[in-house]
Amino acid sequence: MLISAGLFCIGLYAVLTKRNAIQVLIGIEFMINAAILNFVAFGKFDKLNGGGQMFALFAIVLAAAGVAVALAIILNVYKHFRTIDPARIDTLKD
Repeated sequence: MLISAGLFCIGLYAVLTKRNAIQVLIGIEFMINAAILNFVAFGKFDKLNGGGQMFALFAIVLAAAGVAVALAIILNVYKHFRTIDPARIDTLKD
């Protein structure tokens, strides 16, 4: 639980302080991994065998799909704006 809390705090710090979209995405992944670690830790107390691990596996698959979509969006934003700084991207394409 302490490791999970540490990972979540590191991810939250990265999301709030970084100016690079890739680093923000890495921070979000740290936070998702902290949640997955909690699923596995609380799976020990589950009445069903492997319930926490099944939730963790499902979360890992969803996180991988989310990263693929986010990277595609970041690449398209870079192609249009020539930057991946979220603060400098303030307009939408007409």
